[in-house]
Amino acid sequence: MNENINIIINNKDYQFPKGISLEEIAKNFQSDFNYPIVLARIGTILKELNTPINKPCKMEFLDLTSREGSRVHISGLTFIIIYAVKSLYGPNANIYVQHSLDKGIYIETNFELTEDKINQIKNQMNKIVESDMPIKRLTIDRIEAIKYFESIKDYAKAGILQYNTNTYITLYKLGNYYNYFYNMMPTSTKMLKSFDLSYVNKNGFVLRFPTAYIKDHIKEYQHHPHMFEVFQEYRNWAKIMQIETTVDLNKIVSSGKINDLIRIDETLQSNKLLEVARKIYEDKDNIKVILMAGPSSSGKTTSSKKLSMYLRSFGLKIRPISMDDYFLEKAETPLGEDGKPDYESLAAMDLKLFDDQIEKLLNHEEVTLPTYNFILGMKEFKETVKLDQNELLVIEGIHALDSNILTNISRKHKYKIYLSALTEINIDYHNRISTSDNRLLRRIIRDNRTRGYDVTKTLESWASVRVGEEKYIFPYQDDADFTFNTGLIYEIGVLKTYVEPLLYSVDEDSPYYEEAKRLIDFLRLFLPIPSDAIPSDSIIREFIGNSCFSE
Repeated sequence: MNENINIIINNKDYQFPKGISLEEIAKNFQSDFNYPIVLARIGTILKELNTPINKPCKMEFLDLTSREGSRVHISGLTFIIIYAVKSLYGPNANIYVQHSLDKGIYIETNFELTEDKINQIKNQMNKIVESDMPIKRLTIDRIEAIKYFESIKDYAKAGILQYNTNTYITLYKLGNYYNYFYNMMPTSTKMLKSFDLSYVNKNGFVLRFPTAYIKDHIKEYQHHPHMFEVFQEYRNWAKIMQIETTVDLNKIVSSGKINDLIRIDETLQSNKLLEVARKIYEDKDNIKVILMAGPSSSGKTTSSKKLSMYLRSFGLKIRPISMDDYFLEKAETPLGEDGKPDYESLAAMDLKLFDDQIEKLLNHEEVTLPTYNFILGMKEFKETVKLDQNELLVIEGIHALDSNILTNISRKHKYKIYLSALTEINIDYHNRISTSDNRLLRRIIRDNRTRGYDVTKTLESWASVRVGEEKYIFPYQDDADFTFNTGLIYEIGVLKTYVEPLLYSVDEDSPYYEEAKRLIDFLRLFLPIPSDAIPSDSIIREFIGNSCFSE
């Protein structure tokens, strides 16, 4: 007689046979979801669906509309693309997962693409999905796994496994092909029906899918030329520097040459900002307002101050203004869907005052500027200013590129700069580094250093921050006159030394334990990099401290 165990799902008690898999249990609840269940959370711990359950527990199921489920969905789709490409074009055909692009992921191939080939790949993927092929999880001796990846000439994966000290590692098998992923995986291809492919050029395409932010459909692809070109420029630079993966970066660290790379990368970034300053100077008769925006922890403060310094070197006078000083009074702040104050919304800004004061400043009228007291939740008016004839305004804030601000000022008088911390390297050719993870690591460090926040407070707020970015920042990136990459090729190795101890402070019973664990596992792929050689004007100093621009 089989023994039953009690399992709590959606606050209700259920009885299931001991040893039953999560996948079998999930079948009873699939009708509650719009997309296939791909993952489960038992207590605070995430589990793949092939996990057997042997004791009473409380659980919830996740589909691709959750952030955790989305990662599983994307990893599974990546595996299917690899398998489809090899099935169609032979074992030497391969893909290189590059970066996010318009709610999708840009992927390049080692063979020339056409729109017909994209359709072939898509059709082959659909066949694989319909075939309900199992994605098997295997525990393999690490040395044997290294030999396997060397045998198929996947030297990036073989190299990264050299930095893994475990005796055994987890591989996934689809058909007769094995691969190594850094996220959990679905148990079957049938769970991966929701996707589409869009041809971009003869080298690449975009994998599209529903996201945690667009849950009810797959967004039509919209090309973002500025962002795409910046990504390509920095990826090409990384290729020239022969640093395309984590392994390449680790080799530079272990060879004692990291300080040279830091100096080269910092010089490149400073030169880019100097290039922007020169463009503004050359059009100084028209440009009156420089607007700088970007998502959280993209380095807006340092970039705006550094740009101002470069502009002054051309003989221009600069008046910096932060949009954060134009928040509404705390009692007037609109509430979000969760009932909490929504500080990410444009509606949280005192736009009437902002627009009025900027217009008066440009007309060389005297204005008393506000400084927002975040402790009291109110504006304080202290400094009275009046612009000189050749003085420019440099305005930074998350809404600075929004078309709904400064509508009373002609576009020709504005120069818009979009900032983003774009990652230039991959873990390996099939596993990318998320730009949002990079920014999250920056924010954890800064929140702890400057505000005394523990990691859980930052992780708790991150979801609402990301929602705000999707609504209020990303839609305006194409209106920028210049897109500036604030990411540095070496930075994760530096951030590791500051953020890793903080992540270890998250208790196992915390709802953010799995997220902290995921970030720790990610950081283990990088050798630590000391910060001694990082200059005081570096964007990284904004987060780790000792910036020459600190107030």
